[in-house]
Amino acid sequence: MMNHHKDNKGNPKISHTIGSLIIQLQRMERNPRSFGQAGTLTPSEIHTVDAIGLGDGIRMGQLAKRLEVTKGAVTQLVSRLEKKHLVERTRHPDDSRAIQLTLTEKGREAFQIHEQRHHEFQNKLLEELSPEEIAVFEKCVHTFTNVLKEHNT
Repeated sequence: MMNHHKDNKGNPKISHTIGSLIIQLQRMERNPRSFGQAGTLTPSEIHTVDAIGLGDGIRMGQLAKRLEVTKGAVTQLVSRLEKKHLVERTRHPDDSRAIQLTLTEKGREAFQIHEQRHHEFQNKLLEELSPEEIAVFEKCVHTFTNVLKEHNT
């Protein structure tokens, strides 16, 4: 059960649980993990692999939008992933001026391992929470994310 405290004006204060969640997420974002033959990848790298792997190819600009980062940041991430032989750049089949990104075999393996870990995490949540609790949790996370975006812009 959430611990609801009041501020000095009598308004409800957000629980320290959210602060703890933020700390755990920050720790996750700092810790590289192993992804099979792909080796150790940073969270930014595996999120990029994941974003590319969700389709049959993606343009650089689309990837930047999907990751909500600049095109310059995407270029750096893609360059690192190319050096690790996880991503390749090719000409887009419908637009010779555009660059399309696809995963290599090693990249697809990393993508699949990441997907499996997400599936395991979801199963753990489903063991712990009812469908109603998950719906409330998702609504809260959506709201929290939107507030953070507004605060950081």
